[in-house]
Amino acid sequence: MQQREHLLKGHLVALLTIFLWGITYISTKILLTDFAPLEILLIRFVIGLVGLFLVYPRFFKFTSWKEEGALAAAGLLGICLYYLFENIALTFTYASNIGVIVSTSPLFIALIAAALGRQRLTKHFVLGFVASMAGISLISLNGSGVHINVAGDVLALLAALIWALYSYVVSYLNTLGHNPVQVTRRTFIYGIIFILPVFFATHGQVKLGLILQSQNLVNFLFLELGASALCFLSWAYAVKKLGTVKTSIYIYLVPVVTVVTAWLILHEPITPLVIVGILLTIGGLVVSARQ
Repeated sequence: MQQREHLLKGHLVALLTIFLWGITYISTKILLTDFAPLEILLIRFVIGLVGLFLVYPRFFKFTSWKEEGALAAAGLLGICLYYLFENIALTFTYASNIGVIVSTSPLFIALIAAALGRQRLTKHFVLGFVASMAGISLISLNGSGVHINVAGDVLALLAALIWALYSYVVSYLNTLGHNPVQVTRRTFIYGIIFILPVFFATHGQVKLGLILQSQNLVNFLFLELGASALCFLSWAYAVKKLGTVKTSIYIYLVPVVTVVTAWLILHEPITPLVIVGILLTIGGLVVSARQ
């Protein structure tokens, strides 16, 4: 009975985490009404950096230039470029499109591994990859304004590729045995360093008055403290209760949550073509996971 309760708690926490991750695109889309993509990026991670210092105020000492280079690369890829591409993509296309397309990053992780000679691509992966790309094509070609949608969807695909590259850098950082909060915080610092020159060259100042408006402040706090900090802890809890394999299956629900919440909150259309595209994309991910 106790074991069953532990499993139930793990499943509920995993579902909560997936729900929060799924609506991050909605929250960002709302913020884009008042802020440029780069502004959202800078404000979000400055708030996150402050939060991480409050959680674990100990400083991370310099170790070696190799490690520092990896941390800088993680900041450039995972903080600066990934979220910048994602935020810009949201200005062109639907949040539901982005949620589905970005979820294909595991496919790019496998492709990079094959290119590096670390694993062989199986027929399941090839079949799943083709199905996912076909699904994304259907989603992109849906509705009016197809050219604008394609531009945003291509940016989302680039974001998925960048996340795959970032994942390899993080896999190296995880072997170094450092405190994960300190590593994440240093990554945030480098990401902000890369963002700042572009921000000051293009924007110049932060709109403090707009940030403090209730809707905007709630969305910023949700993106960093909720969808990032809280989900980091809740996902670790779910993995502890269920194991890595069972928990990772829930990741495939993220685009579903995004599509449904985008329909409910942003009134984005769900057409038969979109439904087929979503099923093909997620089905392809599931098939390719047998790799």
